[in-house]
Parts: sequence; structure tokens; C-alpha cells
Amino acid sequence: MSIAGTDKPDKMYSSLTEKYVSTELELENAIVVKGLRKSFKQLTVLDGVNFVVKKGTVLALLGPNGAGKTTTIRILSTLLLPDSGQVLINGFDVVKNANKVRSLIGLTGQYAALDEYLTGRENLHMIGRLYRLSHLDIKRRTEELLELFDLVEASNRTVKTYSGGMSRRLDLAVSLIASPPIIFLDEPTTGLDPRSRLIMWDIITQLVSSGTTILLTTQDMDEADHLADRIIVINGGKIIAEGTSDELKQRIGSERLEIAVAAESSFEKAKKVIEDDSSLRSDDKMRTLSLVTKGGVNQLKQVLSRLDEAGIEVENISSRSPTLDDVFLTLTGHTCNDQTEKQKSKEVRK
Repeated sequence: MSIAGTDKPDKMYSSLTEKYVSTELELENAIVVKGLRKSFKQLTVLDGVNFVVKKGTVLALLGPNGAGKTTTIRILSTLLLPDSGQVLINGFDVVKNANKVRSLIGLTGQYAALDEYLTGRENLHMIGRLYRLSHLDIKRRTEELLELFDLVEASNRTVKTYSGGMSRRLDLAVSLIASPPIIFLDEPTTGLDPRSRLIMWDIITQLVSSGTTILLTTQDMDEADHLADRIIVINGGKIIAEGTSDELKQRIGSERLEIAVAAESSFEKAKKVIEDDSSLRSDDKMRTLSLVTKGGVNQLKQVLSRLDEAGIEVENISSRSPTLDDVFLTLTGHTCNDQTEKQKSKEVRK
């Protein structure tokens, strides 16, 4: 209510309310991102991105190559300045309080950032000194991390003799030397064998159970499904979906229908009959069509009727629950495997 013809009390109340809400956000969430924008010349990479990450949870950031995932990580970790918007890490602004933010975070990029001519132990000691830890703390944390990451036996070998999985584990260990409450992981298991990947998953789960907050980007849908409390799908610099794994799966239907087309029928013709369905996926080699169904038996009847009218013989029909890969395809128009293969091709060309 305004008094004596002025609206100052209303404005004051509004300002106090906004400040209270802002403070609540900062207390509850380790990461707060508001209206984040970033462009490189004429290319808009982030276009008004907003999200929060609750303390002690894992947020997975999914999206096609070039969607803005790594750019987001770089801004949040103070390696890149945003064009506009605000990012708060435990209440500290990444632009105004960059040094403080760096003391609160750990970062593991897509490629191990290690000195290959030093031993694993020496790499940990070096980063500990850069963090200005005491000699006693460096020694204690080094032994703890070598044990945690199963690197004790290899600790006195030079990193250039390490396998890919060992290097990734050491890289994550290095980012934890100062016990940061928040960790950014940019595709942490890319290129790892199944055993090394499971070890990394176990370590990440242990970190979260001890109260660490983690934001990770990944192309591995199983990884996001297994680790993330919440998932954000980003495409074209904008968030197009957000929720738990189950919530995202429910958005695209209750089940996925798999139809095998008989060898006597034209597979190309079968694809054209139901190509208007945005969730359609086809496998030319296996001669299967797959689509999300929300209409149950009625929708199945309609699809089979259309195929029958077109003279297409169906060999087999099955159904399964939708996966995150189905979500990714439906929302972005790409499968996770498409993105992985494109990235591999790009690396080979380099």
C-alpha cells in the first residue's frame, strides 16, 4: 500500500521480497544461473539460460554437440566471461568474485589436464601447492585420493605410462585436492572402457553422498540415468526440457513400439507410411521401425492399419519402456549415438 500519494513503500516491500527470495535461492542451491547469454561473433551459443542446482545433488546437462554445454561449464568455472546474465556459486558471482569462486570449485574437462612427465603423486602435490595448502594437508589429501581412485600402485609412475582410464581418474582426483564443495565434470567418462566407467560412477556417487554438488555434461544416456538427480536438455543455446529421468521419459509416452518389417515388403515404403511421427526411428539393417506410443492399443491398431493398407507385411511387434536416448531423439532430432559418431569423426579428421 502506498502512503501520502507515494509508491515508495510498495517499491521498498517489493525490493525486500526479491532480496529474500534471492537469499533463499542462494542458501538452498549451490549453483544459480539467471538469464545467461553468450555469443561468438554472429553465433549465439547461450540464449537466456536459467537453472539451479541444489546442494548435494547431481545435475546432468544433455544436448547435441554445439548446444552450449561446454560453454556453460566454462562460464560457471570462471574460464569465460558471459555477455549477460548472472551466475552464483554458493552465493558468489562468477564475474565479481572470480577468485572466491575458484576456491570453491573443481573442474575436470573433456581431456585430462595433467603433466605427463610427472608421476601421479607429483601431479597431486603440484596442484596442492597451487591451492596453497599446507605441506601436511597436501600429503594427507594425496594419500586419501590415491586410495579412493585406486592409484596407489601407479602413484610413482609417470602419467605418460597411464592408461586412459587411469589418467581420467587421476584428473578427477587432482580436481578434488582442495576438497571443493562443487565439481564440474565435462564428459568425464568419454573414451573409457566399461570397467573404468563404472569406477568413475562409483566415485561420483561417493562424492555426492558426502555432500558434494556436481554438474556434469555427458553424451552417455545411461550415465545421466544412473547419476543425475535432475536433467536439463539444452539445444540451440536454450533449455528445451528439465526434470528427473522419469519425468522426461513420461513426457514422450508410456512405451516404445518396435515393428519389424517382413523381408518381402518395401522397408522404404514402410518408413514413408509413418514418417509423420516425430519420434520415428528406423534401422535399415535390422528392418525395424520404432516410435513412441501414448495411445496404447488404439494407436497400435491405427499404425498397423496404415501399414496393412499400404501392403506392408509386419513380421514382429514388441514394446518397451522409453529410454533417455528416446527422449534425446524426440527433443533434439538426434540420437546420442549420432552425436558420439560425429565427435569421433571430427577427432579423426583433426
